[in-house]
Amino acid sequence: MERRRFLLFLGAICCFVGLPEASPGDADPVYRICVAQCEKTGCVKDKCFQHCNFTFDGNPIDGPWYMQEPLYMKWKQWDCSSDCRYHCMLSIEGERQKHGHTPVKYHGKWPFKRIYGIQEPVSVAFSALNLAVQFHGWVSFFILVNYKLPLRPNKKSYYEYTGLWNIYAVFAVNAWLWSAVFHCRDVDLTEKLDYSSAVALLGYSLMMGIIRAFSIRLEATRVMVAAPLIAFVTTHILYLNFYQLDYGLNMKVCVTAGILQIVIWAVWAGVTRHPSRLKLWVVVIGGGIAMLFEIYDFPPYWGLVDAHALWHATTIPLTYLWWSFIRDDAEYTTSLLLKKAK
Repeated sequence: MERRRFLLFLGAICCFVGLPEASPGDADPVYRICVAQCEKTGCVKDKCFQHCNFTFDGNPIDGPWYMQEPLYMKWKQWDCSSDCRYHCMLSIEGERQKHGHTPVKYHGKWPFKRIYGIQEPVSVAFSALNLAVQFHGWVSFFILVNYKLPLRPNKKSYYEYTGLWNIYAVFAVNAWLWSAVFHCRDVDLTEKLDYSSAVALLGYSLMMGIIRAFSIRLEATRVMVAAPLIAFVTTHILYLNFYQLDYGLNMKVCVTAGILQIVIWAVWAGVTRHPSRLKLWVVVIGGGIAMLFEIYDFPPYWGLVDAHALWHATTIPLTYLWWSFIRDDAEYTTSLLLKKAK
């Protein structure tokens, strides 16, 4: 009897623990019934899906090859279950809108409208633009330090942070690439690659900010700064990928790293006599404002533009200005070293 009571108590606890994991949308019984019926029939109202269990006339879909979904569509991994969830979500949100209700989240995500199978088209477009601006900035910086500015007798750049900024560019391009892929199709693999790449970029950016702001030139001192940051970022990425993808913890880590960078660059911009400090101020202030979009979450307008998409949009001009500051810093630092050499 006591064992039975214990099992009932344990089951109740498990139920209560599991409740917070559901979003308001997917916890709705109407939504769950809709998805369950769709997975059996392959249809939501009058809309049916080719890759569900049945065709329109009731024949199994896993028949001849010409009845299968084209390979160029399969890469998106839109299967029967995901299509049922998506169209049930649209159907219910349409009814909610008619009654004046605001959108709710489903499975932790806002209800976005697909365009050509792309899950969050506006965020994908802005991520791609960020990627292009980062790559353009990297190429222009590379050409500047290697072909336009004077070089040392050993053919190396006078600018002592050249290698570090090149590594930064690799992290930045990689992060925006996976951001575009993730917003195109949110699956477990793309989500982890996006989160991991973003954390790696933020961690390296923080390290780069400390090294440049404090003008750390000795390799041993750079290693002392980099080692704890690399250890923390690596541990956090491993935690997210192999233990638990904790969204709340990851947000705290990213916001903390972002705030620390803003503070470091703001203080440096306030005390330095760098000729391009105004550009740095714009990036710092703009970055702080842009971070508010990442913290303040709101439903997508027209099913397309949410706070995260606007954050991606604000980083495009800031990235262009940021690389402009880095190029100016290379020119200014090189000119100072050449004057000292004379």
